[in-house]
Amino acid sequence: MRRGYVSAPVARIEERYVDVDDVGVFVREVPGEGPPTVFAHGNPTHSGDWLPFLERIDGPAIAFDMPGWGSSEAPRRRGFDYTMAGQARFFARCLAFLGVAEYALVAHDWGVVSLIGAQETPERLSRLVLINAVPLLPGYRWHWVARRLWRVPIVGELANLTTTKTASRLISRQASGTPGPLPEEFIESAWKARGSGVWRPMLTLYRSADPEDLAAAGGNLDALACPALVVWGADDPYLPIRFGRAYAERLADAELLEVRAAGHWPWVDQPAVIERTLEFLRRDGEGG
Repeated sequence: MRRGYVSAPVARIEERYVDVDDVGVFVREVPGEGPPTVFAHGNPTHSGDWLPFLERIDGPAIAFDMPGWGSSEAPRRRGFDYTMAGQARFFARCLAFLGVAEYALVAHDWGVVSLIGAQETPERLSRLVLINAVPLLPGYRWHWVARRLWRVPIVGELANLTTTKTASRLISRQASGTPGPLPEEFIESAWKARGSGVWRPMLTLYRSADPEDLAAAGGNLDALACPALVVWGADDPYLPIRFGRAYAERLADAELLEVRAAGHWPWVDQPAVIERTLEFLRRDGEGG
């Protein structure tokens, strides 16, 4: 089988629900001593993305599903904030609830909302890995799926209502850096935990993020002085490689890993990305 995607947890990964602001949040954890590595997932997936990392990581680690994604609850009460800013605040509250002070951060795609709060307390961040992350940078124009479907009222709702697993499999060919769709295990995992109906949380998130709002949300990236690794699948049709390069230039102490023959989930196309990421995180205990 190609690309080695792992879809089931191993024994050392603990799973539980916690109640954050009256929302049931599904958490995956690897126990251990010291500050954890926190993994932040993107759209349309969930913390299961990080299982290949969690089963190999040396130290403590945490990955949770954001409200409306994966196995966490999707509150329908009036006023729950699914916008980009609301997601960032909720992520920070989850960290506080879980007792996370100092931490390393790994963020993919929309997991970049975690970086909004991190800019406010940069001293807490020991290391940072960004993987094909939504650009909190000037000059980004939304990809065609967001621009023509998800960010358009009514059209986005209809698209989500009528999307099938077969259609998702076909669309995944675009996100893959190698011929064919993404692995079936990956598609099944994402589909089973996909938001139902119009999937209001996802639509609200995309519609809250005009290009100028994205750039403003990254206004203090320069404050992040910790060592950083920017990993970018060079064949990502949604987030061009130039934004990986822009992140690496903007962050104070960053190195860039451009991954050839890899798309939006580069570790799925090229599993060596997993060990390269973990090797970078291990340096934290080695003085640099």
